[in-house]
Amino acid sequence: MTGPELILRFDSNKPRKLKYNLAAAHQAGATTLLTFGGAYSNHIRAVAAAGRAEGFKTIGVIRGEEHLPLNDSLAFAVSQGMRLLYMDRGAYRAKNSEGTRRFLESVFGDFFLIPEGGSNPRAVKGCAELPGEIAEPFDVICCPVGTGGTLAGIAAGLGPGQRAIGFAALKGGFLTREVEKLQRQTYGKVFDNWHVEDGFHFGGYAKIPRELDEFAARFGAEHGFEVDRVYVAKMLSGLTAMIEAGRFAPGTRVIAVVTTG
Repeated sequence: MTGPELILRFDSNKPRKLKYNLAAAHQAGATTLLTFGGAYSNHIRAVAAAGRAEGFKTIGVIRGEEHLPLNDSLAFAVSQGMRLLYMDRGAYRAKNSEGTRRFLESVFGDFFLIPEGGSNPRAVKGCAELPGEIAEPFDVICCPVGTGGTLAGIAAGLGPGQRAIGFAALKGGFLTREVEKLQRQTYGKVFDNWHVEDGFHFGGYAKIPRELDEFAARFGAEHGFEVDRVYVAKMLSGLTAMIEAGRFAPGTRVIAVVTTG
C-alpha cells in the first residue's frame, strides 16, 4: 500500500474568523473596531483591511513598545487607517480585564471588541464552515494553532471518522485548554476528534531557527509558494516529521491548511 497522501489547502483563516464578528458589529451599530495583537500579527493586518472595506474605524492595541520605522505588518495596518496603541507586556497580559476595558474606552470611546487572534465563538463558527467546503475526501486535517479558534471550528465541522490536528506555534502546552474553552463557549461541549501537537514550536512564537528557515525554503521551492515561517512552516515541519515516523496509516489522506503566506 502507498503511504499517506498530503494535500495542501490554501485557505486564509482570517476572513473566516472575522465573518460573523463583522456581521455582529454592523448589527450592533458599531463604528469602530478594536483588537489586540503582536507587532507581526496577521490578525492586526486583517482587521485593518476588513475595517476599511466594511466602513469601520479600526484600533490596534500592540504588545510591546513602538519601533520605528514600522515593520511591514504595522505599516500596512496604518495604511488602511488603523490607529495603533502600544502596551507594555505587563499591561498587555491584563488586556481582558475590566480595568483595561475602561481605560481603552476612556481613550477611544465606544468600540466593538474583537479578541486577540479573532478567536471567539463567532470566529469558531466561521472556521467550522471550512471542512464542508472541501470537495475531496480526507481523513485528517491539520492547521497551525496560535489562539485556538481555527482548530476549534475545524474540528466542530468534521464528519464521522475524520480528525483534526493542530500544530502549536507557541510553547507552553496551554493551547489544548484554549481550544476546549472555545468549543465549550460555542457549542456547550468539547469534541473528541482533535488534538494539539506541542512539540514543533521551535522555541516559541515567532522563533525561527535556521533548521526551520531552511525547511521552509526547501518546502516552498518544491511546492511553488512562499512558506510563512511563524505558523505554517511549523505545521508543515511537524507534519513531515510525523509522516516520516509512520504516525499515519498507509493510504491516509491528510489535508494541511495553509492559513497564511
